[in-house]
Amino acid sequence: MSEIEGTYRSLQTPAGTRLGAQYNTGISTLEPGQSLSSAMGAGGKGHNKSLQIRVQGLDDAQEFYELESKADGQTLSSEVFRRINLIESDYFGLEFQNLQMNWVWMEPTKLIVKQVRRPMNTLLRLSVKFFPPDPGQLQEEFTRYLFSLQIKRDLMEGRLNCTENTAALLASHLVQSEIGDYDDIADREFLKINKLLPYQERVQEKILELHRRHIGQTPAESDFQVLEIARKLEMYGVRFHPAADREGTKINLAVAHMGLQVFQGHTKINTFNWSKIRKLSFKRKLFLIKLHPEVHGPHQDTLEFLMGSRDQCKIFWKNCVEHHSFFRLFDQPQPKSKAIFFSRGSSFRYRCTAVIISTWVGNILFNMVFQKKCSNIVSVVVMLVFPALLYPTDKAYFIAKEILTTERTYLKDLEVITVWFRSAVIKENAMPEGLMTLLFSNIDPIYEFHRGFLKEIDQRLALWEGRSNAHVKGDYQRIGDVMLRNMCALKEFIGYLQKHDEVLTELEKATKRVKKLETVYKEFELQKVCYLPLNTFLLKPIQRLMHYKLILERLCKHYAPQHRDFDDCEEALKEVAEIAAQLQSSLIRLENFQKLTELQRDLIGIENLTAPGREFIREGCLYKLTKKGLQQRMFFLFSDMLLYTSKGVTATNQFKVHGQLPLHGMIVEESENEWSVPHCFTIYSAQRTIVVAASSKVEMNKWIEDLNMAIDMSKKCQEKSDLVLDPRSSDEVSLEQESEDDMNSSRCSLDKQSHHRANTTMHVCWHRNTSVSMSDHSLAVENQLSGYLLRKFKNSNGWQKLWVVFTNFCLFFYKTHQDDFPLASLPLLGYTVSTPGESDSIHKEYVFKLQFKSHVYFFRAESEYTFERYEKTLPSTATRGRSMLLSAPVVYH
Repeated sequence: MSEIEGTYRSLQTPAGTRLGAQYNTGISTLEPGQSLSSAMGAGGKGHNKSLQIRVQGLDDAQEFYELESKADGQTLSSEVFRRINLIESDYFGLEFQNLQMNWVWMEPTKLIVKQVRRPMNTLLRLSVKFFPPDPGQLQEEFTRYLFSLQIKRDLMEGRLNCTENTAALLASHLVQSEIGDYDDIADREFLKINKLLPYQERVQEKILELHRRHIGQTPAESDFQVLEIARKLEMYGVRFHPAADREGTKINLAVAHMGLQVFQGHTKINTFNWSKIRKLSFKRKLFLIKLHPEVHGPHQDTLEFLMGSRDQCKIFWKNCVEHHSFFRLFDQPQPKSKAIFFSRGSSFRYRCTAVIISTWVGNILFNMVFQKKCSNIVSVVVMLVFPALLYPTDKAYFIAKEILTTERTYLKDLEVITVWFRSAVIKENAMPEGLMTLLFSNIDPIYEFHRGFLKEIDQRLALWEGRSNAHVKGDYQRIGDVMLRNMCALKEFIGYLQKHDEVLTELEKATKRVKKLETVYKEFELQKVCYLPLNTFLLKPIQRLMHYKLILERLCKHYAPQHRDFDDCEEALKEVAEIAAQLQSSLIRLENFQKLTELQRDLIGIENLTAPGREFIREGCLYKLTKKGLQQRMFFLFSDMLLYTSKGVTATNQFKVHGQLPLHGMIVEESENEWSVPHCFTIYSAQRTIVVAASSKVEMNKWIEDLNMAIDMSKKCQEKSDLVLDPRSSDEVSLEQESEDDMNSSRCSLDKQSHHRANTTMHVCWHRNTSVSMSDHSLAVENQLSGYLLRKFKNSNGWQKLWVVFTNFCLFFYKTHQDDFPLASLPLLGYTVSTPGESDSIHKEYVFKLQFKSHVYFFRAESEYTFERYEKTLPSTATRGRSMLLSAPVVYH
């Protein structure tokens, strides 16, 4: 085989002609295992001491390599890399199928004959072994081409699981990469000969349609697009290792740049970052992960997984050690030439270079040595750097982390519709086909985009934190470039977002028209995964734009104009602000419609609450003066009327309407002196006059202010010619008899209704004796938070680590961010927010205290930035004790 050094040849592949490795003068006609000398009949003394190895490249072409019989894996790998002129070879390896037909990696330090039982009859193949979080780090065009071929192989073998639309898009770029611009005849002939997808015939027309859009795209640009799409997929670079958990549930384990992953089917259910893992080991068929105690507590620090055999356990363990060495350490691991420890077991080991890390605690030296114990239990300690020593302390990092944590929650919220609700309506065949298409064709593309966006943010934060380095060249402690790229991409979805108005309206109409859908809708809202009113989740995509805008504003405010990340952040802010401005009026209309439909379901005795032009203003608890004295009532103020209701003494959570007062001609006056009732005011209307009392002076002022504003709005809507009588000229104040009798009369109709959610704001206002306005709702939308907090009860000693989501005036608690539904919730309306006092004996920093009557909770944030975010956000929710918070000093011990 002759070679011309320094030149590139056209690499003939089954998929076409592309730039490749060095020139090969001919095509081999040797049979498998046949050497050149034996084919020519020229035997020799040294013939029996040579190995003929067959290696398949990523382009599926096969070549033979003749090596000494005692050659090791590194010798073969080096020869393969040299022959194809692969410079960035660190990412690649050679794999083969063992006797159990499992694909395993060739070990560089072991002899080939010790690994491969029959080398002459075994096919080895070149494959990507380490998938960097950002393939854009790859420097060589040829390397990116090989990566794209690996994606092509994974697609065909079913490893890269994705939607058919995404698979078709990947295939279209692969076609562009191989044969160039679209030509119908050439495309069809190419797809007839080359299999890119297992279900290619089903999506062929989609591939052709997408290929038409890539005109003018060079092969290198096509490769880059393949990698950009693939890296955002959940299954990018994932290699499954079948196992079972303690309960016997079948799962799959995988290892990636950030750590270990657990899958159920093709759904990732857990990730254990390297920073959380203290030790990896295996005992026979049992694979063990030992975590740092602070991750899951001292009693849940070891996880056990049962694998098919000891060999499978060992193979996966080796992969974990190699990935940790490659992605976690700053120097590439060097294989040992000779073992320095006596061993009767596995001889697999790396010498890991000492890593010196400078942090805020000083310079700490870690000798990263993988050791092996002499026993029946193979136990290798993976000494991982403590999280606190690696993580950045810059405020920009924590702002970027807020994007990541809230994006995780946002994606889970989208899944409530795209996964859970879809499953419910399909199971019962409850939704008309037209509405099904309208709903999911609008939200599915948004969901797919944000899946990729989340993965991209997670990868960038991994680089920023030092969880992964992947031989990074350049500075990755920034987020502006990622945000700018994705905020620009969001423009493509404006059309989808503008249709959400129609989607929400049609869904509401259908639930009234189709009984089966109404039933499924109500039953689904009672499931744990639907932790908010269902139609609230349809507003999330537009509300998320507002979050990006606010977070980017904080980032731009933090950066100095000359900071390397400032320009990208400022441009990203301009992009998202432009989109948000286009959708602002839609959001206001949608939020109002959502609130009206939510109230329609929870109120009995009022029809057509969603009438055109009606706006929700405030809901809350007031005490109404009746013949039996002050009685608790729930009031709802709209732009055209005031409703007051009572809650039935039944299993239902609905409210019964007792009165409906039009705002036209209404007058409101304080009347504490007249009735000798604190915080009392009188409402005069054309039909009747009522006296109500608020729980505090602040609450009374809020109601009076909003009532007068609504009355003024109502006046402007009336024709000028209307003659309005002074409502105070009506009869004396009517003190109605309405408690016991009304409860009994409404019991029958209430019992016929299905159960409704008990954690909506109206129910919290009822129990906490407070109120909430539409402006409060809008402010709450802007101030959503997600992330880990430590929680402590008043009389407990320890702190519990929980994933906390703050939304809709409520804290929702999860064990981890992967959980599908909250374990518990804490509505915050009426709570006091402050910092702990001396009597609380809390000797920790970044702690805030929540209290309602005798209920006291302490929460500890991970950083000063997170603490400040909660400190500024929660007072807008906790309506009492606001002045207490503002005057309370922050004490650090």
